[in-house]
Amino acid sequence: MDLLLTHGYFLAEDEHEKRIMKPYPPLGVLYLSAFLKSKGYDVGLFDSTFRTRQELFRYVRSHRPAIVGIYCNLMTKLNVLELIRFCKKEGLTVVLGGPEPAFYTNEFLDFGADVIVLGEGELTMRQLLEQIPVHGVNLLHQVPGIAFKDRMGAVVHTEARPVVKNLDDLPFPDRESIDLQTYISTWRKFHKLGAISLITARGCPYTCKWCSHAVYGFTHRRRSPKNVVDEVEHLIESYHPDLLWIADDVFTINHRWLFEYSREMKHRGLKIPFECISRADRVNDEVLRTMSELGCFRIWFGSESGSQRILDAMSREVTTREIASVTKIAQQYGIEVGLFVMLGYTGETIEDIEATIAHLKSTNADTFLTTVAYPIKGTSYYNEIESALKTDLSWEKRTERDFKVTGRYSDRFYWFAQRRMGNEVRYHRLSQNGSGKIIQRTSALTKAKIAHVGMELTKAWKS
Repeated sequence: MDLLLTHGYFLAEDEHEKRIMKPYPPLGVLYLSAFLKSKGYDVGLFDSTFRTRQELFRYVRSHRPAIVGIYCNLMTKLNVLELIRFCKKEGLTVVLGGPEPAFYTNEFLDFGADVIVLGEGELTMRQLLEQIPVHGVNLLHQVPGIAFKDRMGAVVHTEARPVVKNLDDLPFPDRESIDLQTYISTWRKFHKLGAISLITARGCPYTCKWCSHAVYGFTHRRRSPKNVVDEVEHLIESYHPDLLWIADDVFTINHRWLFEYSREMKHRGLKIPFECISRADRVNDEVLRTMSELGCFRIWFGSESGSQRILDAMSREVTTREIASVTKIAQQYGIEVGLFVMLGYTGETIEDIEATIAHLKSTNADTFLTTVAYPIKGTSYYNEIESALKTDLSWEKRTERDFKVTGRYSDRFYWFAQRRMGNEVRYHRLSQNGSGKIIQRTSALTKAKIAHVGMELTKAWKS
């Protein structure tokens, strides 16, 4: 085996995801596998999602691949470190990719990784499979897009590798190498409908300060409409999903592309329910009507805050008015709207949180998800607050989620804030629609008031 690809995510250890149960395969790893196999390499793929770390360790030990390639993000970092330690004890070469190693190259290399791929992996990994057997892991100066240690132990960053210009040149993800039906059946068991994910583009050109661009930079490249429809048709015929998750950062960024995609889908007589993410400034009446005709049942927008001052501080380049407007239009076409909301951004006050609650009530989105802002290294947000970050944990025992931001409200405060927000909005919706029993409305209102009191009691607590 020339290469074993894996990612170190174990669903059984993820308490949050076990409550939600909406797992998706690691598309980046599947793309890499498909590309390298198309070039003649012997590639193994261990999808750890429904497996255990001991099963992964046994697989590595029994197959002893020449190279182990591991995708790593913030969520899987600690698992990946354990896998690196195991592979090095087995005497194996380790190559890392993904967003997390990009800004911690020295730390990962010191920990034992041999090479870190910076940016897209397909072309770089192909060249590494050619060069490592010949030159080893310390003489890779001619391979663009990597970091490694030379023979003297100094960290070397080679020149950046250009991105793949034509995404149609890449084969479809190697879904055949994983148990995709387990993903689909898990969805059906918990949500009645089985889902499959795909992407139609790579990268996002927008400049939201808290968002990582570690892999694709600020590029945005789209597959051709025909190429995407070919994949959709293949997914429907091969796996019979009930719905699709289009995992682009901004699905509707190019309106001309969307309309061509719609025409191609209609030409082939294809229609399947799907959900996606977009921006309020990249949809309009015509776009949302087209998406409804295609089968879009839910669209997610980054609302983030009901305070325009906070949105501007984030460099979101949208307004609360735009979000409210497109939400109404989408719902008129039968599309549910979900909003992402972020609390705790720099400078946010209780008044800003209350503005967000008011915004969610007036916007009347069908659902929303909240998170508390955390700094990802390499982002503008991280750079702005780096001096205020503190943690008692060493690098190998923490992720960015373990940072405390000096001067910000406490975690307990935001726990109450999220519950106040959820229950106030729920009470408002039940009251406006005349739905729900009195006891349900009373319960939501009582919980909201208790959470409000909790915020007041903890607002003096600072990190």
